[in-house]
Parts: sequence; structure tokens; C-alpha cells
Amino acid sequence: MRAVVINEYGSKNVLVEQELPKPEIKANQVLVEVYATSINPIDWKLRAGYLKQMLDWTFPIILGWDVAGKIVEVGSEVTYFQVGDEVFARPDTTAEGTYAEFTTVDEELLAKKPSNLTFEEAASIPLAGLTAWQCLVDNTKVEQGDKVLIHAGAGGVGSLAIQMAKHLGAYVATTASEKNEAYVKELGADEFINYRIQQFEEELSDYDVVIDTMGGDILNKSFQILKPGGRLVTIAGQPDPALTEKHQVTASSYWLTPNGKQLGEIGELLEKRILKPQVGSVFDFSAEALQKAHELSETHHAKGKIVIKVK
Repeated sequence: MRAVVINEYGSKNVLVEQELPKPEIKANQVLVEVYATSINPIDWKLRAGYLKQMLDWTFPIILGWDVAGKIVEVGSEVTYFQVGDEVFARPDTTAEGTYAEFTTVDEELLAKKPSNLTFEEAASIPLAGLTAWQCLVDNTKVEQGDKVLIHAGAGGVGSLAIQMAKHLGAYVATTASEKNEAYVKELGADEFINYRIQQFEEELSDYDVVIDTMGGDILNKSFQILKPGGRLVTIAGQPDPALTEKHQVTASSYWLTPNGKQLGEIGELLEKRILKPQVGSVFDFSAEALQKAHELSETHHAKGKIVIKVK
């Protein structure tokens, strides 16, 4: 099969095309023919070597942890899925990712692809969608009437988190640049903060929840807008325990857990059009196109999700 791999850590130029054998499935897995995948920050962070202590793999490494496609083979213990099913998933984090024509997925991580979505739209959902859902529902337990700040509302996680928070009944503020003001309001944001000219910590106060996707200074300043007892979750750093104590809030760092059942629930919201996929750009499946896609993701200014059309 064709795959785009890395054989060393480094810049986007280490992404190269290579012929590899099709992966072999275990009893609890299916083999998915990849129709589309998408780019997430974990892809280029791993490619650059930032995660090698945590994920100590041997080369070649196939990046990519979002997939939409068709099942072409099922393991002996697989009960719910069959050959020909259209599925989407956030597969397990392994060195055999989804920048390839075929990938293996554990049955428990699979969900049926929503019938009203293209493969490209479906591939944009799993990692970002599960991250947003788990931050809002499992971690900060957002409820009707909560005031929620979502940082970088035009981004991959933010654009889904705004819609989900509105579905849960929250009042939503978000940060974005002026060119994305109409976009984030269309997604459902009640309040827009232009981060280029406004300081969110001066504009907002008495918030119940912050979903931080940026880390650094933005993470630290986010404590200032929370009411005592408020909840903060970040996917881009470690909260400072001193700030947690000072502001009398709970704060945690979050790394998503792949979960097919939850993805199926998100799929139902997509079927009902309560949630809409946000594909910002689509690239072809080649080393050169993936290099450009990584470059776009690394700017931190991509709108919506960056998708790779494989088939």
C-alpha cells in the first residue's frame, strides 16, 4: 500500500511516500480502506520529535489518527461491524497511523459513518470531536446556563466545541481574529473577543468553564475570568497549581480517550444536523501535499479542520 511516513524526526520535509505491506488485523480489529484522514497538532508535534519520550516508536512511523473509510476485512472476534460498512474512528495511538491506503482499527473505537456526511467531512470529526466532547461533557460537565469560554473558536477543536456547548445549553464566548467573527457567530458563539485588539481577561468575568486550546500565557490568564468553583481544562499545557488555589477553581490537562460509543453519539448529532462538520481545507494524498498541510496546521491559524482526501 501507499503510505506517507517519517523515517526520522524533523521539519515537514521528513514526510516521504513509501510502499509498505498492508497492516495485519488482530481478532478484535477491522481493516479499513482509508478514504480520508485529517491533520491534528499531534501529527506535527510527533513528527518534530516533541513526543518521542512519551511515544517511543521505531521508524518508519505512519502519522495520522483520524480515519473515514470502508471496512475490507474483519477479525474473528468482531461482532457489530462487517465488510462494506462505512465507518469513522479515532484509532489507537500507534506507529501505524492513517496517512496510508489501509489502517487497522479496534472494534470498540469504531462508529458507523453518518450517512449525510462525505468521507472528508467524517474524517474531520473523530479526534477533534471527541476532544471537545470529553472536555465539555466528561471533564467540566457543562450544563444549561453555564457561561463557557472556548479559546480559538475558529480552529478544529474550537469550531466543534462551540456547537456542542450551545447544544448543552451554555452561553458561549470565544476568541478569534476579526476575519473569523462572522464564522464563530454562525457556529453559535454569543460573544466574540478579537484577540488581536482585545484582552479577553479584561472583557469577561464570572465564567463557569474555560476550554483552553492554546496553553502558555492564555492558559494562565484564563484563571482570571473564572468564578470561585469554576472549571478549566486545557489540551495545550499544564495548569499552574498556584493559580488553581488562588482562584479557588479546578483545573486539569486533558488528553482524549478514543471511544467508539461516544463517537457514535456524536455521529447521531451530525445525522440530526445539530452538529455540522467544519472542513476548512482539503489536500491530496502525497508527501508534498501533506507537507503543505502540516505547514498550515503549524501556523495555528487554520480555519476548521485540515482534511486529506486519500481515495
